[in-house]
Amino acid sequence: MPQPQEKTEPSPGAGGVALPDRARSPWFILGRRLLLAVAILVGTVLLVYLDRDGYRDGNDPTNSISLIDAIYYTTVTLSTTGYGDIAPVEPHARLINAFVITPARIGFLVLLIGTTLEVLASQGRELFRVARWRKRMGHHVVVVGYGTKGRSAVDTLVNNGVSRDDVVVVDPSPTALADAHADGLAVVTGDATRRDVLRRAGVATADQVIITTGRDDSNVLAALTVRQVNPDTWIVASVSEHENAPLMRQSGADSVITSSDAVGRLLGLSTLSPTLGTVMEDLLTYGEGLEVAERDLLVSEVGRQPQSLPDQVIAVVRDEKVYRYFDPVVALLARGDRLIVVRPAKERPWAPRPGTHHEDLASDDE
Repeated sequence: MPQPQEKTEPSPGAGGVALPDRARSPWFILGRRLLLAVAILVGTVLLVYLDRDGYRDGNDPTNSISLIDAIYYTTVTLSTTGYGDIAPVEPHARLINAFVITPARIGFLVLLIGTTLEVLASQGRELFRVARWRKRMGHHVVVVGYGTKGRSAVDTLVNNGVSRDDVVVVDPSPTALADAHADGLAVVTGDATRRDVLRRAGVATADQVIITTGRDDSNVLAALTVRQVNPDTWIVASVSEHENAPLMRQSGADSVITSSDAVGRLLGLSTLSPTLGTVMEDLLTYGEGLEVAERDLLVSEVGRQPQSLPDQVIAVVRDEKVYRYFDPVVALLARGDRLIVVRPAKERPWAPRPGTHHEDLASDDE
């Protein structure tokens, strides 16, 4: 799990937007300031009480200063009320008031006013950040459920160039909220089967929605709700059991991943052929060894056979249809094709990633 940045404590209001914060918690700042204010009060009380012989109480014939009098004098002095019934009369007591208690009074007032302003400013900043976030949201990715699968999906998106600012997590769990904040993601806390929660997450303008809660029934309901809010967004959903995949597609999911079948096939392959299982695991692991990727066709590759390219082409996407590399329909690559390839996870000069070497893409205008 990625390591956390400093963040505010989660306050999971239903459906509320919570953005990751890099500052300390306002409650930490408030508590620290209150402790400083109490320290000033206690210190001033002790200072007055220990020097009580330098003070006189105009309402007490004996002119004696008790601990209660010291507390009373401190509170009315630091709060600038100053009734004047107790006053320093000795020169040293007056000097202490001038050079010690007066600065303490100023510091006490600054703490109180600063704390109030800080709380108000913090709330204002948060409202401003949320409003600014909403204004620029669009063409983003919404991830419903931030468990193991949700985190892996986000990591894959980020590793392939998607900004964390363009990912929004929807999850009702305080634990998921804290994890997503630690990963620098915006979070909407709430049930993804509720339209108001999805609207707060910006599903109406999202390009893709990934649904990966821990229950197939929740995934189906979430897919139905997402499709109601945004009929055009691309929905990728996971199901635990294969028999639920058709229902998920009927609910509006464009792509359905069956996690139990995928894991089962990988386990079976690893049992029959440990080396084949190792290769399959390598393909599913980002950043090392081999990777499966989709990329644009380069101008220099137009008219060539898929087998002749530096990347190992396994499929060609033409007119929104997927063809295997040996299909006669894609025997020669054409402008506008996209390639599904297996290539080294680390870039090689002979297997350029489009855009990294100023190549012309076959999908570019003439």
